[in-house]
Amino acid sequence: MGRDTNLDMSEFFLELFSEESPAKLQTNARKKLFLDLNNYFEENNIKIKGSASSFSTPNRIIINFSNISKEVIKKSHEIRGPSINAKSESLEGFLKSHNIKKHQTELKSTEKGKFYFYKSPEQKLGTYDLLKKNLPLILDKISWNKSMKWGNNQMFWGRPLKSILAVFNGKKIDFKYYHLQASNLTFIDKDFEEKTKIFNNFKSYISYFKSTKVILDQEKRKKFINDELDKISKKNNLLIEVKDNLLDEITNIVEKPKVILCEFDKKFLEIPKEILVITMENHQKYIPTFDKKHNLTNFFLVVSDSRDPKGFVKLGNERVIEARLNDAEFFWNRNKSQNLIKQLSDLKKINFFKGLGSYFEKTQRIKNLSSLISDELMISKEKIELAASICKVDLKSDLVAEFPELQGVLGGHFAESQGFEKEVCQSVSEHYLPVGLYSRVPKNLYSITLSLSDKLDSLVGFFGLNLIPTGSRDPYALRRYTIALVRLIIENKIRIKLRSIINYSLTLYKEQGYEFDITKVLKELNKFILERLKNYSKEKDIRLDIIESSILTNDIDELFNGYKKAEILNKNIKKELGQDVVGIYKRSFSILNSEINKNKLELSNSVDTGLFKNDFEKNLYKKIQETKKYFLNLENNDDFEQSLKELLKFKQDVNLFFDNVIVNDENQLIKKNRLELLNLLCKSFNNFFNFSKIEG
Repeated sequence: MGRDTNLDMSEFFLELFSEESPAKLQTNARKKLFLDLNNYFEENNIKIKGSASSFSTPNRIIINFSNISKEVIKKSHEIRGPSINAKSESLEGFLKSHNIKKHQTELKSTEKGKFYFYKSPEQKLGTYDLLKKNLPLILDKISWNKSMKWGNNQMFWGRPLKSILAVFNGKKIDFKYYHLQASNLTFIDKDFEEKTKIFNNFKSYISYFKSTKVILDQEKRKKFINDELDKISKKNNLLIEVKDNLLDEITNIVEKPKVILCEFDKKFLEIPKEILVITMENHQKYIPTFDKKHNLTNFFLVVSDSRDPKGFVKLGNERVIEARLNDAEFFWNRNKSQNLIKQLSDLKKINFFKGLGSYFEKTQRIKNLSSLISDELMISKEKIELAASICKVDLKSDLVAEFPELQGVLGGHFAESQGFEKEVCQSVSEHYLPVGLYSRVPKNLYSITLSLSDKLDSLVGFFGLNLIPTGSRDPYALRRYTIALVRLIIENKIRIKLRSIINYSLTLYKEQGYEFDITKVLKELNKFILERLKNYSKEKDIRLDIIESSILTNDIDELFNGYKKAEILNKNIKKELGQDVVGIYKRSFSILNSEINKNKLELSNSVDTGLFKNDFEKNLYKKIQETKKYFLNLENNDDFEQSLKELLKFKQDVNLFFDNVIVNDENQLIKKNRLELLNLLCKSFNNFFNFSKIEG
């Protein structure tokens, strides 16, 4: 952005006052408008000096540039017009659009022939005039996820726009935006719109609202709220862990924040805490509190938009939460007593997805998949099959209808209240986890098994219907499911044969009458899972060439091993260990690959030790055999760093081999045998990784 200290500068100040806007609409509009104004100034060479800021409250979007140039010099530039061979109407249109006569143009030859050209004169333009003309166009660029049209007006805005205050150089910018006339006047009280005031500069505007306790700067509001929360936390010995997105939303729905400590009846603490927390945070924008042992308390915090000297705001919010929690308590008591096993058949009435059956059919498939996985993870088949059978029953409860984000969690609570074993309850509660790249990953083997089964069933079904995500579109959240699958395996260090489980899943669908193209589903799902592994690895800052090599070496049956090898190599790639191992392979592979391609050799993957002519060949061959035994020993499968060090042991023998042995021997049998030896060497490295794609 251009900045110049020698130009005559002045302040530009804009405020848009509307009815109260939701937090996201308001913040998105503020950021977009600020960006568009910056871009406009840049594109039109309007220089900026000093501060530039953007603020918002529920009713106001405020932009201020403390100093921008009063005038803009538009330099002379040459404009190409129509060809000399074009119709006369084209030339007339060109002349008219630039308000010039024909004698002001000149003919010039180009590669494409002769054209008319016009050299515009240098112009001095006033920033005030540019703003007056272009502010309506800039305001039109604001895009709203949801917008309103009101009265007989043609304007669309997030919420009805009431006034526009626009000032430059102490003077109001006189422009019209749809039915509104811009001025230097605004509403000073959002609740009493008959109260207005004129402002001719930003300093007086800020000063006035500060005197009324309005905090226009959203960052200062956020800090004020945080400081108040800290004071209450210390005074009342409470633990307050407000979520960032909740704090941001609260910050943007108030302008004069006042934090009030409220409470509800302790009897409601008998309800599962997830219901209480979601009721407070999601439904009411309240902040729950915890004791020092992280147990939920019956105290909560309300950030009001006004002071509460008589306690009416506190009382009103306590009544609201009591009504909400009374409903939740009623449904909890009713739902927890409804037998989960007896409700299984009711899932036949709930459709999972067209072409994939009901939720009853899905739970049967999940049950069978969980049973198969339980053999690999060595957990109780009886317990996991029971958990799989009841894991979707909470979908028909009143509470899940009210709190859909608690699917699974509520099922776990229902199971616990009905006396199911701990592993069953926990796995039902956690089987939707993780829900993305950053959420919590279950650690309990029963939870992992049920979560894997649920996600694999969905992935196989949707891929069977050819509903594979394309581009940025992913309407069925299949990328999220697959990232969750990858995280479950990698972060729990699980070695599992996904290919056979996918095959079994396809069989289960077929048994229910849903037949898919097995070969296609396996191929596409294998590719899709490996792509998600690549994305996950990138998030962990693993080099792209290492990720690609990992995917080439390991298929979905080796998901954990492939990732861990990539992680270890990435950690060591710039260290001596990594550099030497890659160097040994690259040197050997380069000679081998060159000779194979040049002479179109076909290797037999076997070495004739009788053709060895020196100890260097023998020693290298001996080392290859020792390394082969190392990788065949299952006890070495987990220690990938040691495997890398094992490959480093080739360094001396390989260096001596290349320093003392001529690979391209005149005797073709000896030459081929030495290339076979190098081929075996490279294959030894490939037991760990495909090093051919690694950048040196």
